[in-house]
Amino acid sequence: MTESETIAYDVVVLGAGPVGENVADRTRAAGLTTAVVESELIGGECSYWACMPSKALLRPVIARADARRLPGLRQAVQGPLDASAVFARRNWFTGDWTDDGQADWLAGIGADLHRGHGRLAGPRTVTVGERTLTARHAVVVATGTRAVLPPLAGLSEVRPWTSREATSSQTVPDRLVVVGGGVVATEMATAYQALGSRVTVLVRGKGLLNRMEPFAGELVAEALVEAGADVRTGTSVESVTRSDGTVTVVTGTGDRIEADEILFATGRAPRTDDIGLDTIGLEPGSWLTVDDTLRVTGTDWLYATGDVNHRALLTHQGKYQARIAGAAIAARAAGTSLDGSDPWSAHTATADHETVPQVVFTDPEAAAVGLSLAEAEQAGYRVRAVDVDMSSVAGAGLYAEGYKGRARMVVDLEEEILRGVTFVGPGVGELIHSATVAVAGRVPVARLWHAVPSYPTLSEVWLRLLEAFRDK
Repeated sequence: MTESETIAYDVVVLGAGPVGENVADRTRAAGLTTAVVESELIGGECSYWACMPSKALLRPVIARADARRLPGLRQAVQGPLDASAVFARRNWFTGDWTDDGQADWLAGIGADLHRGHGRLAGPRTVTVGERTLTARHAVVVATGTRAVLPPLAGLSEVRPWTSREATSSQTVPDRLVVVGGGVVATEMATAYQALGSRVTVLVRGKGLLNRMEPFAGELVAEALVEAGADVRTGTSVESVTRSDGTVTVVTGTGDRIEADEILFATGRAPRTDDIGLDTIGLEPGSWLTVDDTLRVTGTDWLYATGDVNHRALLTHQGKYQARIAGAAIAARAAGTSLDGSDPWSAHTATADHETVPQVVFTDPEAAAVGLSLAEAEQAGYRVRAVDVDMSSVAGAGLYAEGYKGRARMVVDLEEEILRGVTFVGPGVGELIHSATVAVAGRVPVARLWHAVPSYPTLSEVWLRLLEAFRDK
């Protein structure tokens, strides 16, 4: 093709992260010609600077922590982690930040890849350099988000870390300040504390992981402190400077903290500031509002999947949206009318509203799906929270000596179904899908008694929760 060529497709996807890839996979499976436009690496943020590298850093940390809780193994794992080996394994998972394999996968499904910066140039039209791509049926925005830095004077000269630098660093700073209390902040604090950094966590709010049940952040904070981190809540950052390689942080209380690096994990913004939204009457840099088929409000051809629609900023939820959007685009291309009468149809992203699962890979892990108690009450449901100490489960005692954790289910007392479930403790990430099935499937509490958990596993916490609900 020539640089100035105009090419027509059925679907054009802006962004080749896991969300854009899944849209392309679904539209190609439906027989629609599809172009994918990407200005960076195929595989996106998740593959190179988020999900995969962060979990690769954390897995040795969690494995060692679990081993240290077992008599007979504890003494064998008292030494430090081999940071260079941890980084090498992380590098392997990112493909050393090359995307040949993912580009081959796109070619394998029959999607055309256009490398470069894609911009809308009016309805159903995308430009990539001098090339113009037109879409007969749909343009899908799947450009994700970027880290947001606070408006502190001189911050750019400090060269702070964001999630990208934290997940791709090849060295362990002796001292690391982490600003923020969410998922990125807690996971990277966990990883670098274990790798040998002296970590200080500064949280403006009252605690960590404030989008989960309060006990989740409390248990994670307690574990970070036990591991040697300094966790300060209710603490703002007033200024940051760097001199001779040393970062100096001044807090709202006047404390001065010195470090070698500082990580800001203080929020995300949509990558929509330079994709031509102004050419179709939308505000550059804005989140894109969509309906449950992921079509942008006020259009019949533009879709937005993943983080850019601000429904659920999680890779797995974005991939879910991509599958829904791909099915909706294919159905509409075939002339099928989607009336939205079935909230659980193949064309409706209902799970985005009250059935979103998430795992935070700290030590202990925190996992939740659906609504917290506070969220359920705010939504107007008549609910009751049922809590169980995870150590009451035989499988927890076998999993680790001195196992510490907690479980909660939020029961809708009128419909007698679960509105939300939260687990905190070692290994609980693998429990959350059972809870997701229960919440998404609206399984009656009475029926859950017949879902018998295997003994002795952590899953037996389900029986303890049901008993606590019955006996309370």
